Amino acid sequence: MKDARQIVVEALCKMERERGWSNLVFDSQLRKYPLGTRDSAFAGALFYGVLERMITLDVCIAAHSSVRLRKLSLPVHMTLRCGVYQLLYMDGVPDSAAVSESVELVRKLHQPKSAKFVNAVLRSFLRAGKAIPAAKSGTPEDSLSIEYSCPAPLVRMWLDGYGEEKTRALLAQSMGRPPMTVRVNTCKTTPATLAGLLMKRDIEASPDELVPDCLILSGTGAVQQLPEFRRGLLHVQDKSSQLCALALAPRPGMRVLDACAAPGGKAFTLAQLMENEGELVAVDLHEHRVRQMQERANEMGLSVIRTVAGDMSRPEPNLGAFHRVLCDVPCSGLGVIRRKPEIKYKKMEEFAQFPEMQYKILENSAQYCMVDGLLMYSTCTLNPAENIGVAQRFLNNHPEFLPYPLPTVLGAGWHRTLLDEWDADGFFMACFQRK
Repeated sequence: MKDARQIVVEALCKMERERGWSNLVFDSQLRKYPLGTRDSAFAGALFYGVLERMITLDVCIAAHSSVRLRKLSLPVHMTLRCGVYQLLYMDGVPDSAAVSESVELVRKLHQPKSAKFVNAVLRSFLRAGKAIPAAKSGTPEDSLSIEYSCPAPLVRMWLDGYGEEKTRALLAQSMGRPPMTVRVNTCKTTPATLAGLLMKRDIEASPDELVPDCLILSGTGAVQQLPEFRRGLLHVQDKSSQLCALALAPRPGMRVLDACAAPGGKAFTLAQLMENEGELVAVDLHEHRVRQMQERANEMGLSVIRTVAGDMSRPEPNLGAFHRVLCDVPCSGLGVIRRKPEIKYKKMEEFAQFPEMQYKILENSAQYCMVDGLLMYSTCTLNPAENIGVAQRFLNNHPEFLPYPLPTVLGAGWHRTLLDEWDADGFFMACFQRK
């Protein structure tokens, strides 16, 4: 029988070996080795916490280890990360338990010769007062890298793009678990009615002060298992994503194109804003995701949605013209590292592929926007090259499009980067009008 700590270390080892998505790896482990509610919550906090703080944890381990980190076996390294994380960040775990459980864990992981070594490293860290070593270089990017466990090159990109104050704020918000926000399906119910139904299940549902028809939930497990979800009364969607759909301002009877629609959250919100009148064409490259979107749209009663499998970097001559076009392109995802902390550890070179692909999709999608129609370009990343770089290039090359002001709630101007505002995902949006 495997306990929570062993399940976490094995999941972390799998992440290191396979570079998978954290939620998929962790959920797979829990399905294979089910835990009770309390142990499951502890395992989730430890697993995501270690992923989130890897750089900080490794600096602490290296300062007290007689062996270089790259020489450690994977199980021992992950056990030490978990041990130091418990000592630093889990107040409910006594220091003695964090050490003893880590020593016992390496034995369970068939590393008995490493038990004394793990004990020595963790006790040395305790004797040093659990102090986090300072960056040797003293540069802002290295200091912030250790403080917020974010690679220095990524920190430098944000410092150059947004300045130190904004960078520090977004780094602070990138830590911890995000709130659970859902969009009420206004074609089937109202926020007050849905909140009342959820309250009967001991789920607190508070209306968001900024985004209409948005509820913030607490006390819920897997939302997808709720009867209200299966009845199509809501869908999970971050506030930034909801704001993007609201900014496009579709009206009933319009033709709307969602060019990169899967998994469908923005398409569902747009259809609700259209009061399920008109036509919303939701396109995605992958046929299985298109089928899943259509099935969910049917569950929600959103008959206005028609899903299409297609590559929006290439012309699709049968689509026709649209009053509104949403181009929410694939991106590096740096705005959602609170949900998927592994993203921030990717090499910067991996981001270089995105701007050209994004520009092709935007340029191709623009041709379906009718005169006086609106075109929205958006990403869930915080890389200026993928955001304002692509948007400005499009404006420079397409004089038939002009900048169009976003709603006042997003401030003045035609583009906006959401960094640390409203406890929401990092996001970028830019709006254009065809003349």
